[in-house]
Amino acid sequence: MKQLACLLCLSAPFALPAIAQNTDEPNSTADAAVIHPRHHTVPRSLRPHEEVYDFAEHVTVSYNTGWAGYAVTGSAFTYVQGSWIVSAVNCTATPYTDSSEWVGIDGWTSTTVEQIGTDADCHGSTPYYYVWYEFYPLNTVVIDSVSIAAGDKFTASVTYDGDDDYTVAIANESTGESFSKKVKFSGADDSGAPLRNSAEWIMEMDGNRLSDFGVDSFGTDYTGYVNDTATDSSVSDGVIRAYGEAVQKSITTKNGTSSSKVTSRPSSLATDGASFTVTWKSE
Repeated sequence: MKQLACLLCLSAPFALPAIAQNTDEPNSTADAAVIHPRHHTVPRSLRPHEEVYDFAEHVTVSYNTGWAGYAVTGSAFTYVQGSWIVSAVNCTATPYTDSSEWVGIDGWTSTTVEQIGTDADCHGSTPYYYVWYEFYPLNTVVIDSVSIAAGDKFTASVTYDGDDDYTVAIANESTGESFSKKVKFSGADDSGAPLRNSAEWIMEMDGNRLSDFGVDSFGTDYTGYVNDTATDSSVSDGVIRAYGEAVQKSITTKNGTSSSKVTSRPSSLATDGASFTVTWKSE
């Protein structure tokens, strides 16, 4: 599914190199009054953060307060794609919470991430679903040209095209609607870390405010669409398991440590080496 594209964000919480701005703003009906797109984050800002090696699954397990799912590390990633099913959130049980499904490049160890996905948030006891992209730490942009509802199947991708050009793309396979945009983003990671050294397939929450989404499903085994794959300098369009010892399994817990209460947990990878589920455990 090498379609892709998008970007334009607003103010950043810290200074970044100049980024080319595009003129496509989210439609106000998408809507500034009702949908309040949240700012996503990266694991480096989630403290404490603990890692252990799981010898049975041959993956590094990361405990943090924000990301549940899988990441792979490497060098010079140029492509990531994935698919998922939008879960219905139980806002009566977990009001004023949020959850996001997305794919992206960067972010696992760096201060920026190029990502595109969907949100299922609870504004009080009312569920709100929307489609978005974000070049963190710039602000989230709502994609109002693609509708979304619980149960919809989405595919998405991020491509690095060279010369600071990225293309982000997303499609609601249940409705046939899609979005793609190419953007020049010269602000990737200002910490001196190598650029494009990770790719991710993530269910994210904001700190300890995780909506009860039940079980969220990623990958071909569940969606029937594209699998969770990535390309870096040594692996071409490989499934998650193709990255071997570089696979990172991310679990969210209340305090970001293995000894604290689990809030969401990904399953082991399916036999296709790419599909998995994330199960909500607690707010």
